[in-house]
Order: sequence, then C-alpha cells, then structure tokens
Amino acid sequence: MINNVVLTGRLTKDAELRYTTGGRAVSSFTLAVNRKFTDSKGNSEADFINVIVWGKQAEALSKHTHKGSLIGITGRIQTRNYENQQGQRVYVTEVVAESFTFLESKREKAPLPEDDFLGRVEQAQQNQIFHQGEPIDIPDDDLPF
Repeated sequence: MINNVVLTGRLTKDAELRYTTGGRAVSSFTLAVNRKFTDSKGNSEADFINVIVWGKQAEALSKHTHKGSLIGITGRIQTRNYENQQGQRVYVTEVVAESFTFLESKREKAPLPEDDFLGRVEQAQQNQIFHQGEPIDIPDDDLPF
C-alpha cells in the first residue's frame, strides 16, 4: 500500500514544540496550502492541514521557522481517535512529516508571485541553446540507421 503526501505551504502560526513523557520531541503546526483554482469571486482558496514532526526534525523545524514560513514536506496521512472530556469519540486526520525543506531564506519575507515564477520558467525555456529556431543540417552518413 502507498501512503505518501507531498505538500508546500506556509505555517499559520509558530510550530508548537512539546516533549513526550519519554523525552521525545514532537512539533505540531498547521500548514496553509493554496489551491490552484479560485472561487467564483476570483479569490484563492486554501486547505489548512494539521502536521506533526518527531525527533530532531521537530526541534529544528521549531527553531528555524515561524508564522508565515514557506516549507515543503513529505510524509504520510495518519488517522487516530480519542475520547474527549465529554466522553465523545473524536477522530483526527493529520500528516506525519518524515522530512521537510525550507523553501525561502531567512531574508525573504514573501514568495515570488506564482505568475512571476511561471514567467521566469518560460523565459528560461526560450533562452535554451537548442531552441534557436534555426534548421539543423545533419548529413545522412551521421544517422545511425
């Protein structure tokens, strides 16, 4: 079975670092992940996904990120349940991050707009050495067939 999740988004608040009774670090946070489409008014929508990270990675993430930090994570979906103080069964779905990547430097405050990024990719593709629009003359004896 495959249970693999890849997300890119921004922390909605500072990650919360805690330690289990056994001394293992665990960090939890919510990641805002923009959807690729907009609503009828042209506004972008986002999903707010609960994420947990364990061990040394939890400590590193909590130390080097803050509200608004742009990160990428890979992990798996986990479901669990517990009984709350009112005696009701509560079901939780979250992502357990197995690795993460910082996607901006400390100096960057906001990402480049997506349109600007796509424009730079298109420009780079147009500037490739093999895309000059000139015909290529290949002699027949150079062909392998």
